[in-house]
Amino acid sequence: MPFNTLDDVSDLTGKTALVRVDFNVPMENGRITDDTRLRVAIPTIEKLRSKGAKVALLAHFDRPKGKVVPEMSLRPIAGPLSELLGITVGFASDCVGPAASDLLKLLPAGSVALLENVRFHAGEEKNDPEFAQALADIGDIYVNDAFSAAHRAHASTEGVARLLPAYAGESMRRELDALEAALGNPQRPTLGIVGGSKVSTKLDLLKNLVGKLDALAIGGGMANTFLFAQGVDVGGSLCEKDLKETALEILTEAEAKGCRILLPVDVVVAQEFKAHAPSRTQDIDAPLSAEDKIFDAGPKTVAQLNEVMAQSKTLIWNGPLGVFELPPFDAATVAAAKFAAAQTKSGKLVAVAGGGDTVAALNHAGVADDMTFVSTAGGAFLEWMEGKVLPGVAALEQ
Repeated sequence: MPFNTLDDVSDLTGKTALVRVDFNVPMENGRITDDTRLRVAIPTIEKLRSKGAKVALLAHFDRPKGKVVPEMSLRPIAGPLSELLGITVGFASDCVGPAASDLLKLLPAGSVALLENVRFHAGEEKNDPEFAQALADIGDIYVNDAFSAAHRAHASTEGVARLLPAYAGESMRRELDALEAALGNPQRPTLGIVGGSKVSTKLDLLKNLVGKLDALAIGGGMANTFLFAQGVDVGGSLCEKDLKETALEILTEAEAKGCRILLPVDVVVAQEFKAHAPSRTQDIDAPLSAEDKIFDAGPKTVAQLNEVMAQSKTLIWNGPLGVFELPPFDAATVAAAKFAAAQTKSGKLVAVAGGGDTVAALNHAGVADDMTFVSTAGGAFLEWMEGKVLPGVAALEQ
């Protein structure tokens, strides 16, 4: 996908770069508890500063629903951002109009200003052309560095990109390059791992992936639905029995398109959902009682998955293989994650992972930093994997 990057623009001295960032950070008592999203934006900010631009940061926080809600102001973020950048970050009490334009006029080249929550305006989420124009009026170029918000056609993610010269920021560029390497133009063979509790939440994802991958491993509660569809007794496990026919259709489609489906061959079973609950490992053809629940994939399943992974060149991962939050039901996810990390570090595998639970699971396994790329964008990452057009990305295409 060809899109303009900041390498395509040279001198911006005195020009204002409107930069859409994701500063929807966790806050407690008016203080940021995790500044990861601020740090992610710094390479783009610094690159624009080095080109002489005035950097005007656009972001949303929470869901004020088009009204000014003082508790949802971005003002508390200006201080921590100033500390990270080593300069004073200005703050404008509005993201459009005189409050924003007057502040930007006063700032020298290379300065940074944070503008107030774009969602204080009803026109933001409606992608209102007048509000998009009001944003464009205060800038000279537009930079989108918020992939996590790119699945929304809002004024600050899509509308303004149609009105100014538009570029992908450094974080956006890394994300798009990684996604292209994983699904757009991957090295083959390609393997996908999709886990999670319910098939119903990932139908579009599964249908898209079976047409693009060489192999797809299905784990978590989703796997129970596919096992049940094939006549396997899943006891009292989480299972969407009403999706039996849908699961069979996906298996049939995968076979027609040459995508090998990997389902558990053994499972870890317990009768209660708590840490270190008494459990046993058994093959999937062994009987289960109504009280027995499957909480993880077994070691034979992991060995089969790792064998396919060892023969693969590209891995895309979304969702854990079991209930990784509670030991011992984290064993399969941790073992597969560590094997993927080792393959990646040795240069044998391009591994791209994303989605909230996936990031947490890889952090739990201690290998998030060893993967090729880990996307923290939940909804946008999932919609991209489903093959959907992301409005904020489409607006950047040349």
